[in-house]
Amino acid sequence: MKVLLIGGGGREHALAWKLAQSRDVEKIWCAPGNAGIASLAECVNVDSGDVPAIVALAEKIRPDLTVVGPELPLVNGIADAFAQRGWPIVAPSQQAAQLEGSKIFSKEFLQRHHIPTAKRYGAYDKAGDAYAALQSIVKWPVVIKADGLCAGKGVFLAPDLKAAQDFVSSVMERQELGAGGRRILLEETLEGEELSFIILTDGVRYATLAPTRDHKRVFDGDTGPNTGGMGAYSSDELLPAALREKIISQIVEPGDFCMLA
Repeated sequence: MKVLLIGGGGREHALAWKLAQSRDVEKIWCAPGNAGIASLAECVNVDSGDVPAIVALAEKIRPDLTVVGPELPLVNGIADAFAQRGWPIVAPSQQAAQLEGSKIFSKEFLQRHHIPTAKRYGAYDKAGDAYAALQSIVKWPVVIKADGLCAGKGVFLAPDLKAAQDFVSSVMERQELGAGGRRILLEETLEGEELSFIILTDGVRYATLAPTRDHKRVFDGDTGPNTGGMGAYSSDELLPAALREKIISQIVEPGDFCMLA
């Protein structure tokens, strides 16, 4: 097989490394790739978020399979563009990618389908409304989420009102996170260890991957702001058997993978 890999970060480096180990893979292209990936694949200077450019590249090189790593091309509809042409791709549809592309959409989806989630205080598209809502918060810290894609930097655990107001000002008024900060979501704080439970699905069947955990906070001792690109680690030991069964029974299997309407 000849494989086109979309992205240029550490996640795509790991994917390239694993794909290169397969006896079934004879060629890998990566768009845009990076210096590390270049030892495993032919890097092509194409913006991973530019769906028309990626389609043009695929028309030229004709990969047998395309694998997408980053969120932006998913939100921009790369899976739909490939599906329209009958090209195999590992990627959720643009509709499904809203779960990653909009935290407010994701929260509403979880609530609509009775999937356990943190309590929602409110969602706001005006800074003034957000400031007013913060005045009524009685339990701190509170979680503030910029709605859109922010490269892992859009979630802030505000310890008090002043810090919360400063974050809202930075994302909604000064637009320091760009379009991703036009709307915000306020949630209760849940304490505990983070865990990512990832599955692959064709819309009917699913296969689980090993559980993973991000390094979220920038400083030692779980302090400092959240940040993207700090890395992650993966081990079956992260997930007790009872919790795994709870996730499968309460989140994965109740869905027919067609709930995004």
